[in-house]
Amino acid sequence: MGTRGGVRSGAGRPAGTGRYGEPTQAVRVPQSLLPVVTGLLAGRRGDALPAGAWQAQVGVPCPLPRYGHRVRAGFPSPADDHLDRSLDLNELLIAHPAATFLVTVEGESMTGLGIHPGDLLVVDRAITPQSGQIVVAAVNGELTVKTLELRGSTAKLVAAHPDFPPIAISAELDLVIWGVVTGVVRTLKP
Repeated sequence: MGTRGGVRSGAGRPAGTGRYGEPTQAVRVPQSLLPVVTGLLAGRRGDALPAGAWQAQVGVPCPLPRYGHRVRAGFPSPADDHLDRSLDLNELLIAHPAATFLVTVEGESMTGLGIHPGDLLVVDRAITPQSGQIVVAAVNGELTVKTLELRGSTAKLVAAHPDFPPIAISAELDLVIWGVVTGVVRTLKP
């Protein structure tokens, strides 16, 4: 039996004592997705996102034709049929490209505010969270979207659904606010 390589009893850091506070596992990541995964892990630890980590995902121009009239839910008006200008969805939805990321909603806790499962949230880490804003936060390692409510000395994350009680923010809670939700994208295709 050789004396080099392989598993050595007692070697390495004990499981759960690293920077994430839990056991980790090595995985292979395509190089093109490495900035995204690195940014995701930085957000989990509460670190600043690496420069350009999410920019590659949201910084691609996306100009679409925009018509200069509003769509009526009642009878259409044929007189309003002309093109206004192109609109880049990045300009509309993203104020800080280097600090913005997208995340998909899971669960029903925010349906009262029109945020449904499968919706795509635009989250801006450059905005300082204020009371009344919708935020994406990691609570005890689990991501959630809630409204931040600050009143006097109390702070909580509040759902927009009666089945989900507020989460009181205390010193004992493992909480990292990832960013402020600035937009919601929903596709209607079946």
